[in-house]
Amino acid sequence: MGDSFHEQLKEDSAFLKADRRLDTELVDKLILQLNRIYPQILTDKEATKFRNLDVPTSVRLGELLTNLQGKGEEACREFYRALHLHVEEVYHSLPTRLRLRDTLDPLAYPRVYPQRYVLNERGPLFFLGCFSVAVGMAILYYYSETKVTGGSRALGMAALGLKRKAQEVLIWYTEESLMNKGVIPSH
Repeated sequence: MGDSFHEQLKEDSAFLKADRRLDTELVDKLILQLNRIYPQILTDKEATKFRNLDVPTSVRLGELLTNLQGKGEEACREFYRALHLHVEEVYHSLPTRLRLRDTLDPLAYPRVYPQRYVLNERGPLFFLGCFSVAVGMAILYYYSETKVTGGSRALGMAALGLKRKAQEVLIWYTEESLMNKGVIPSH
């Protein structure tokens, strides 16, 4: 497996202390597992100390991990077994587990490399230039049309891509505004 469980626990300790998925209930389950099944690893006195609810969970977990590291390889291995049994999703997201998974079977778990989402290689100034031209053309089109028909034809054109009910409303509004201006004779 490469690293010993003792070395892995040293590496994973920071991750475990910071992980919010390890709440008070789960830490208590881990402590009880180690105490009941392996009393030589975690004595009743130590279990009582680590289950003290007056101490924050992250502090209790940190003290437990330090204690287990001091007890050696067997204690660290049993902690990993208890973690795997009670909190499998945390166990599989440990940094050492991710590294081992990637090195053991690179075909089953291909590495994922972050990609840059680049639509073109021209940069942000090119985008701003194109965007400015498009906005300028839209403003020019809008203001030149308002002089002729009051901007209502833009609503009629916008209706082309909409569903039937919305299309009927926009076309009705367009026809109504054109009738009011006298462009289309009323029936």
